[in-house]
Amino acid sequence: MRLLAKSFVQTFLILFVATIAHAQTVDTIDPALKSKIDRIAAEVKEQRGFPSASVAIVQGGKIVYTHAYGNARLDPNLAATPDMRYSIGSISKQFAATAILLLQEQGKLSLDDHVGKYVSGLTRGNEVTIREILSHTSGYQDYAPEDYPVQSQLGPVTPRQILDTWATKPLDFDPGTQWQYSNTNYVIAGLIIEKVSGQRLFDFLSEHIFRPLGMKSAWNSDEKELTKTDAAPYMRNALGPLRPVPNGGEGWMFAAGELAMTAHDVALWDISLMQRSILRPASYDQMFTSVKLKDGQDTHYGLGVEVTVRDGHRSIEHSGEVNGFVSDDEVLIDDGVAAVVLTNHMGGGAEEVAQLAASATLGTKPSPAEAQAIAIYHGLQQGHIDRALLASNLNAYFDAQTLADYRDSLGPLGEPLTFRQERESLRGGMIFRVFRIVYPTRRLSLTTYTYPDGKLEQYLVDASD
Repeated sequence: MRLLAKSFVQTFLILFVATIAHAQTVDTIDPALKSKIDRIAAEVKEQRGFPSASVAIVQGGKIVYTHAYGNARLDPNLAATPDMRYSIGSISKQFAATAILLLQEQGKLSLDDHVGKYVSGLTRGNEVTIREILSHTSGYQDYAPEDYPVQSQLGPVTPRQILDTWATKPLDFDPGTQWQYSNTNYVIAGLIIEKVSGQRLFDFLSEHIFRPLGMKSAWNSDEKELTKTDAAPYMRNALGPLRPVPNGGEGWMFAAGELAMTAHDVALWDISLMQRSILRPASYDQMFTSVKLKDGQDTHYGLGVEVTVRDGHRSIEHSGEVNGFVSDDEVLIDDGVAAVVLTNHMGGGAEEVAQLAASATLGTKPSPAEAQAIAIYHGLQQGHIDRALLASNLNAYFDAQTLADYRDSLGPLGEPLTFRQERESLRGGMIFRVFRIVYPTRRLSLTTYTYPDGKLEQYLVDASD
């Protein structure tokens, strides 16, 4: 009977894991968009050299695509799949901020409470507010700014020990007067959550966020390293080969970056932000509102999230880096679009893929000026131009040699991922326009001058940062 029971349990676990894995794979995306996202990931991966990336795309408020690229583990190689977990680093901060807002809704604390009310012994704890720690305007010094494994952080530590070292120093500035990213702020936030709720941080997040949203892969990587079936972390020393990254010591990340999960489950979280399904509307308003300093300067940071505008669209976003993993999450909150990118390499690439994928998914229709500029660009890639569009000076500029230079340098680049106008103004009786042309691994700029009769006085393409 025991053997039978054991066999039954093993079979059940295998089927359960397989069911979860299957649920992580989604492919209902338009084939043309899918091809574009695959191209973005492949080209950035080649340029940046990360071992693998796991991507999730949200369109129309639904997950439409999950895919993984490359190898999640090396020596021996293990292909990445959408059901593998990656550490998400500082994307974890928005979950801690949400926990604080939930506790405020329950009447157990206020964003305007001083942190010293809940955590004793902190420098100027009777002046710094919870709002200031969540928005990185507190002045507490960052205990973990390094982008490489720190030897002293390979052993275990408690949140209180972190604070006793870094949050008892003099503040770097008066509360509310400057913005400075600091992981120390979120160690304080994590202790407040635990004290006020009476639960461990991960248990509180599981009860109020992960289980209600069906985020089954959520994992506390600060307490226990990822499994052999998840992605492994890597880094490079200068331009050298990929090297394994040692696991950080227990306790070092806590609320600042303890979470690991699949890209699929981060996307479930993004959908909840769009639908405002966990918090009350007023709480989301607070979370998504960029905090102002005391002098009125905009920080472009809300509560645990960056707040910005991309191509005229409001974006709620955050990146993460921890122990050989780098991630990025871009949420075009009003458009039902999000792109999650998780990589297992302590270097660049996640942000580029996420931003390009989000822009491609948004797929805005070109304006008349953009449509004309794109058509001319396509012609120049083949070495010709419609001279009926050109004023005399520009017509003379585009001689045979210039056309050949444009063809030979632009033609091999192929189709741009995005081609957008960034700004326009008046100059010399003409309309001056600046366009941004984006490829996965490079950016170009285009400047044009257009007369009132529609003739072009300038059309110049150049490299851009």
